[in-house]
Amino acid sequence: MSDQLLFNPRTYDPAHFDPETRRLLRATVDWFEARGKRRLIEDYRSRVWLEDFLAFAAKEGLFATFLTPAADGHRPDQRWDTARIAALNEIFGFYGLDYWYAWQVTILGLGPVWQSDNAAARARAAELLSQGEVFAFGLSEKSHGADIYSTDMLLEPDGQGGFRATGSKYYIGNGNAAGLVSVFGRRTDVEGPEGYVFFAADSRHPAYHLVKNVVDSSKYVSEFRLEDYPVGPEDVLHTGRAAFDAALNTVNVGKFNLCTASIGICEHAMYEAVTHAHNRILYGRPVTAFPHVRRELIDAYVRLVGMKLFSDRAVDYFRSAGPDDRRYLLFNPMTKMKVTTEGEKVIDLMWDVIAAKGFEKDTYFAQAAVEIRSLPKLEGTVHVNLALILKFMRNHLLAPVDHPRVPTRLDAADDTFLFRQGPARGLGSIRFHDWRAAFDAYAAVPNVARFREQADALCAFVTEAAPDERQSRDLDLLLAVGQLFALVVHGQLILEQAELTGLDADVLDELFSVLVRDFSAHAVELHGKDSATEAQQSWALGAVRRPVVDEARSARVWERVEALSGAYEMAR
Repeated sequence: MSDQLLFNPRTYDPAHFDPETRRLLRATVDWFEARGKRRLIEDYRSRVWLEDFLAFAAKEGLFATFLTPAADGHRPDQRWDTARIAALNEIFGFYGLDYWYAWQVTILGLGPVWQSDNAAARARAAELLSQGEVFAFGLSEKSHGADIYSTDMLLEPDGQGGFRATGSKYYIGNGNAAGLVSVFGRRTDVEGPEGYVFFAADSRHPAYHLVKNVVDSSKYVSEFRLEDYPVGPEDVLHTGRAAFDAALNTVNVGKFNLCTASIGICEHAMYEAVTHAHNRILYGRPVTAFPHVRRELIDAYVRLVGMKLFSDRAVDYFRSAGPDDRRYLLFNPMTKMKVTTEGEKVIDLMWDVIAAKGFEKDTYFAQAAVEIRSLPKLEGTVHVNLALILKFMRNHLLAPVDHPRVPTRLDAADDTFLFRQGPARGLGSIRFHDWRAAFDAYAAVPNVARFREQADALCAFVTEAAPDERQSRDLDLLLAVGQLFALVVHGQLILEQAELTGLDADVLDELFSVLVRDFSAHAVELHGKDSATEAQQSWALGAVRRPVVDEARSARVWERVEALSGAYEMAR
């Protein structure tokens, strides 16, 4: 029987979506399956540009359907629906991150446009999408990275209401082919934040100079330069502080996509890893007969399930957000930071099992092991997102308020708030519902109860042993604290989704046994930090817990993992 928790192309039927969404998702799966594994791997190894894939997407109207807000579309099935976008992320990740990347940077490129009041630019973007064009997001620069305060893309007024733009951008996906590039720069005649400008450029314009692809990949991560590029009023998307906010809010939208791409990578790799290990005989028995192998594969499986549960629940908060409910601003960097680093752990656990097989050129796993590393590093590093998460810790843990319960959001609605998020500030004022309720619902599950002890201990840490003013400048120490807090939030949304979906209690208990170990490991790390006080060291050791061991439970979860052997293999 197929494992209902993991994506399997053989059995995939997204019946929870409307008919056109179901058709497009299934058509995407069928297109990849028809190409086959050999072609998929060869295209990855030869680093070819994705013309065939983009032609398929254009023919089906895939990007135009999924990425055009209802107000800008011309068909009833066009909307910006985070639930179905997440589903497509997972499919692209499953077959190859190169395909996901072309789609992801199109999403980023569209962010400033859909936030703009420039009706002409919006209409232009909708038309380009209908023609099958891709988009790009011109924010980063070689010298400054994503430090937009220091941009060297300069716009000089032309005396006719427009500008001439000159400067370079770096790490810009789709910069070789984008019909529209959203470019961030600053005016030469206005100082400070009021001088910022977001404008639309065309990669085919003579003043747009493509320098190179800065990576050795099918992903075209470009360096480009504008030389005296004409920017008319019809090209200006945002000015002043609104341009700065558009940049950050676009990243808020885009970074969410990394979690489900990571999930797709891990799912495909898991089918390969379990099938290989279970059918490989060493010393007269299958590799999976060894206890340490079973433990690693069980841990990989439940971590992957946790990634899916957290991400699915985060979709609901993203789609239900509004001016009075911005809880998504915590769960969003969590999906980017926590879920993608969990993906690295999942791949590493499986790689320890399959060993040299993971290097072989005819496996999906070989590319998965490389590509899984990139996701924690895109749209802000793990450290940047951990630091962001810390801004929410005290309010989340200690100052809950009543919020209406957020339902599962699979409805065919347009997520309009994502493009009117407003000023990118005020994070310290965001309030959350009581995280304890999710844990209370599963108090009878042994390892959930054990982890709850650790979460309560973290609350005591915040009130009794929190970093002082001097330590608040020690990012190394704060990041260790952030990892502990991230685990509590991770566990909370996993439990909320478990309740909504009726997750098997054995899988949940096994998953929380892993989280108990993770919390203990991060507590020990905090204990060893140079600036940790005696009180903090004492707290850290006191927060260490041993998971509740249940061999019969682990054996039942192993049966689920074992059943993945042969459950899916991509056709040649």
